[in-house]
Amino acid sequence: MTREVDADKRATLRRFAALGAATPLAASGRAVADGDDDSAARDAIRGYLATTPGAHFSKLRDDLSLATGETQHHLKRLESAGEVVSQKDGDYRRYFPAGRFSAFERRALGYLRRDTPRGMLLGLLRDPDASGADLARGLDVSRPTVSKYAGKLADAGLLDTDDGYRVARPEVLIALVVRYADSFGSDAAGFADDAASFISYDG
Repeated sequence: MTREVDADKRATLRRFAALGAATPLAASGRAVADGDDDSAARDAIRGYLATTPGAHFSKLRDDLSLATGETQHHLKRLESAGEVVSQKDGDYRRYFPAGRFSAFERRALGYLRRDTPRGMLLGLLRDPDASGADLARGLDVSRPTVSKYAGKLADAGLLDTDDGYRVARPEVLIALVVRYADSFGSDAAGFADDAASFISYDG
């Protein structure tokens, strides 16, 4: 059984490392080093974060089938080498490829990885006139839940709540959702499919 688990883990690491190497946003073009578990794990983390920026520690660990200590060790090495950056986000610590995203984009990615805030942002991008009640109905959550997250999104600079709800820098949010849609979930993937219908072009 242990041998099967090890084989599954190696296959997962190879898959994410290869994915990262084939992605323009990959932090490194290194190939997976067969037989070198440390190198394979770090290559996989690079590839994973290139396609899933803003993932928190537990998700990264679980998706890559790594142990907690192993994940901590490799992330520390990558951060020390300047390849990965992290930031605290409430109860989470989120990880990003270094030099890829602005502070605003990192905050946006963090909230896009939370179900209710993502649903609110997507709802407002689809319908800028949506009210808090509209969002609550669409997400099947309470109105106080929408108000709570609206406050958090406003504090993060992602939402203007002075007169209703308005997404700040919607073009940046749309670009992030479209680029990383598959890593967010089916709601984001559906939004990305429809994005062309509500992107305005000059000229």
